[in-house]
Amino acid sequence: MSGTAAQADLGDTASKARLRLWLKLLKTSGSIESELRRRLRDRHNTTLPRFDVMSALSRNPEGLKMSQLSQFLRVSNGNVTGIVDRLTEDGLALRVAVPGDRRAQVARLTPAGEAEFDRLAAEHEAWIGEMMAGLGADEITEMSALLDQIQPVAAPQDDKG
Repeated sequence: MSGTAAQADLGDTASKARLRLWLKLLKTSGSIESELRRRLRDRHNTTLPRFDVMSALSRNPEGLKMSQLSQFLRVSNGNVTGIVDRLTEDGLALRVAVPGDRRAQVARLTPAGEAEFDRLAAEHEAWIGEMMAGLGADEITEMSALLDQIQPVAAPQDDKG
């Protein structure tokens, strides 16, 4: 086998290994997400998107506009608005007018919402700990460092708008 052919085989092998790794990452992530969804639904009668909205609001106690919240979570404004509406109906969030902008409102957690999120977040953390219990501290550090080396290539921006 020529040097060029051997290099091509090694390149193909590495390419296939990267693809298998990507599929394994997707499968693992999907399995964990499915289990989190099931536990939130079965044990707390809530959803992962609702938990994510509460998490974002918890990290931004000054509040977030719907557009900021949807950008933060990478979901549509409509999805976020519906979740915030339900949180508001349940007394876990409120909307506050933005001074100087009559049309703008920010969503914030209420004290009851903060307490509910704290309770859910503690259980969520315990579930993640349970699912990843097979990993030691050194393995977690190593895996995190390896994942940090993955650099997604950004698609070129289309200037034609």
